[in-house]
Amino acid sequence: MDYIAELTAIAKSHGGIVETKIAAEQGISKAMLCKLCKENKIHRIVKGQYILPDDMQDELFSISKRSANIIFSHETALFLHGISDRTPFEHTITAPSGCIPSASIKSECKVYYIKPELFELGKTVLKTPAGNDVPTYDLERTICDVIRSRNRIGTETFLSALKLYAANPKKDLNKLNAYAKKMRVSNVLHQYLEVLL
Repeated sequence: MDYIAELTAIAKSHGGIVETKIAAEQGISKAMLCKLCKENKIHRIVKGQYILPDDMQDELFSISKRSANIIFSHETALFLHGISDRTPFEHTITAPSGCIPSASIKSECKVYYIKPELFELGKTVLKTPAGNDVPTYDLERTICDVIRSRNRIGTETFLSALKLYAANPKKDLNKLNAYAKKMRVSNVLHQYLEVLL
């Protein structure tokens, strides 16, 4: 078997990432992946994920593949929506309270927790800069998250996000109000939006 050709095909059809479980389904063992790693023919990103030496790692996609219980939120969601002018220093995710993300996720991300009944509210899918689909909150949910966590994310990021949202032609104020009520940030939201709109 030409392992590299096989792994290249897997990487191509899986956003550039070779997962141990997918490789195993194609008859490539963990031991073989370790051997190829030692020979520098593939590189290990984290436990269970590899990329080919010439490929650029899509960090966001790699993180999203590690757990079904995380959604990109806050600064990372603003970045993916094009409402932030800078790439976040560390990625931000939200997980349902009671669900503890893995050590590899925690080492790369700032984690916010939310009641399980609000976890899926506003969940959508956006493309990373590398073109892979990742779970992210929609714009309105992201604005509510930013308001809820305004003391943790900093005034500059918070105000800039609100200004850019207010100027966005795609904004949906009805949806924003509905989310704000569910997330109990209506009063704060109205205080700021009255000034901006």
